[in-house]
Amino acid sequence: MNDLNLRKVPLPFVRIFEAAGRSASFAVAARELNLSPSAVSHSVRKLEEMVGLRLFERSTREVRLTREGAILLEYVQRGIDEIQRGFAMVKSEQAIPLRLHTAPSFATQWLLPRLAGFVREHPNIDLRFSASTEYARFDDDFDLDIVYGEPTPSPHEKIPLAVEGLAPLCSPELAQRIRVPEDLYLQPLIQCEVQLFQWKGWFETNHLAPPTHYGLRFDRSSMAIAAATDGLGVVLESTLLAERELNRGALVRPLAGCTRELEYVGHYLVHPRRRHRHESFETFKRWLLRELRVDVYAGASPAEAPEAASDRGDQDQDAASLGPGG
Repeated sequence: MNDLNLRKVPLPFVRIFEAAGRSASFAVAARELNLSPSAVSHSVRKLEEMVGLRLFERSTREVRLTREGAILLEYVQRGIDEIQRGFAMVKSEQAIPLRLHTAPSFATQWLLPRLAGFVREHPNIDLRFSASTEYARFDDDFDLDIVYGEPTPSPHEKIPLAVEGLAPLCSPELAQRIRVPEDLYLQPLIQCEVQLFQWKGWFETNHLAPPTHYGLRFDRSSMAIAAATDGLGVVLESTLLAERELNRGALVRPLAGCTRELEYVGHYLVHPRRRHRHESFETFKRWLLRELRVDVYAGASPAEAPEAASDRGDQDQDAASLGPGG
């Protein structure tokens, strides 16, 4: 369908098509829209002629969508949902929930510990959270997405968040046994397998041979941090994600000042490019960027962040780039 045909399609035809496709019945759609079944059938036929596609398979007992009709129905329903959200947005009497999707470990380790402050400042904003390693679907479910690792190419806005440092972290008791980097060979090493940079890269950056054995492996940073807090070993983790444990002394950096940390942009804020957004969207985005102090990097690529590129060096080949992860 070209742009000229799209402009000529009457919106009532689209609404009738959606009802008929959703219900798989011209009669049910007719009752829903207060029309006759013949009027529904006529409108669908006219729509098919205008777009040059057969949208329904018809028999004496039933109608069902063709492959093309099913694809079109999905996009039409997304459009209707967006129209409904637009009307709700401009109605001052109804608050629009802000729907946030985030990488799991970022949610548990960094976001949730700070959420109380945001709620106190903005008690009238309705927040809805979801965490997974998948990318968010903005058309259907979410307004904002915080992803781990470089997002896949898309037309959406992409803002690199804080530069994160990766350092060996452990409990204070275990730290008493670690005075020099070579002491790590005698300790259980905890590895997060979805992390962009692994122990191998850290050892090589510090001109040491990587060990051949690791104590524990996890697929979530939050689990790896919890294991280190419980004294199960030394974890190579983001000091941003482990900030709460470091601040209260549950974790320490036993080799701070005598080894080189890996630094990189670990998380990105992604959202659709829209001219108008509801107020809670802008409020949360400002709060998030302020808390992370990322103004300097808001428009920069990961390579432009200080030291990130140089510290990566040859470690890119060791990165376990496994999608949004985290």
